[in-house]
Amino acid sequence: MIILDRIALALAIIGGINWGSIGVFQFDIVAWIGGGQGGIVSRIIYTLVGIAAIWCVSLLFRDRKEIPPSSEHPHQAV
Repeated sequence: MIILDRIALALAIIGGINWGSIGVFQFDIVAWIGGGQGGIVSRIIYTLVGIAAIWCVSLLFRDRKEIPPSSEHPHQAV
């Protein structure tokens, strides 16, 4: 589950960066990469980012005790 959380978070960050780019520069990075907003690649990326954002909502309500202590800080010495 932790790997899925990280993938979802990474995709949500990509979406946030894209929205920031649109707001500040009026430039849609995903559309530029995917051949326009209607391009199949762009639509796939938009869909994955949307699903990831919905998944990240669950992180807000998840109990931190569900995360094993060893996975929180894998490089920390015991």
